[in-house]
Amino acid sequence: MPPPTSSIAVRAESLVKTFGSTRALDGVDLEIPAGTVLGLLGPNGAGKTTTVRILTTLLRPDSGTAFIAGHDVLTDPDAVRRSIGLSGQYAAVDEHLTGYENLFMVGRLYGKSRTDAATRARELISRFRLKDAGDRPARTYSGGMRRRLDLAGALVAEPAVVVLDEPTTGLDPRGRMDTWDVIGELVADGATVLLTTQYLEEADQLADTILVIDHGKVIASGTADQLKAQVGGERLEIVVADPAEIPVTKIVLAEVGADEPTVEDHQRRVQVRVDTGPKALVEALRRLDQENVSVLDVALHRPTLDDVFLSLTGHIAEEAAPEAEGKRKGRKARKEQS
Repeated sequence: MPPPTSSIAVRAESLVKTFGSTRALDGVDLEIPAGTVLGLLGPNGAGKTTTVRILTTLLRPDSGTAFIAGHDVLTDPDAVRRSIGLSGQYAAVDEHLTGYENLFMVGRLYGKSRTDAATRARELISRFRLKDAGDRPARTYSGGMRRRLDLAGALVAEPAVVVLDEPTTGLDPRGRMDTWDVIGELVADGATVLLTTQYLEEADQLADTILVIDHGKVIASGTADQLKAQVGGERLEIVVADPAEIPVTKIVLAEVGADEPTVEDHQRRVQVRVDTGPKALVEALRRLDQENVSVLDVALHRPTLDDVFLSLTGHIAEEAAPEAEGKRKGRKARKEQS
């Protein structure tokens, strides 16, 4: 595959990776135009982290090619590393150094002068709301503070491509919002971002395009609106006062809806996809009133990325990760061979 043009910051084609008998990636293709955000979605074990590790030169694919900022990840990994910033799933900080010292060290490793490394470290300490803790050892930080420090470390070199693997895991709502703002600033400054996340709201908020993978294959791609349009229709939600009213509510919504209703028993909520929007809502309320069902809340909304995710994958993101299972099997096989 020829290297991408300057308008394409990241391109991968036919990436394949196996761990033992598990095929973690099965021909993944992706492309990220410069200055945009690609959201990589999928359930646990779908292949997101394996993709990230290949693109950041931490793992070699069994086959396929990839370029980052015009550099081949296989033949020119050093140039790739100079072009990227990476924040993995777990905060990678030196607990014995202060927050400032962690960032200063990263700056020096990237070749910055002492003055420039110090200036950049202080700038990021302030940007990520760590100013009051910047001179304390990182071992005294909370989990959320360590996460913010790790994110700051990924930005020290002001890289052209920033890879964020579930960057807001463990952050409180304020920390998540701050991170979203930083990502927006990065893109405004011309950076390209590859974002993996379990928070569909996050992808909806930040990503210009979204790639959904499952079992190592790309199963959908497009903008958030394009993916939502694939689900079709709107969602009608009814919340009833008494759990005993759920069965009859489910029957009514099945009659006015376009598919089988789903039930959340603990919230006494029944949902169904409808094609006629407000007409279905009015008809459902009329029939429920005839059945003397006490309705506490009613809503009609467009499909969300949650609807898209469940429609495409058929399950929620809580399954055992086959990547990890594959690695375990591979280690076991090698041990038995030895």
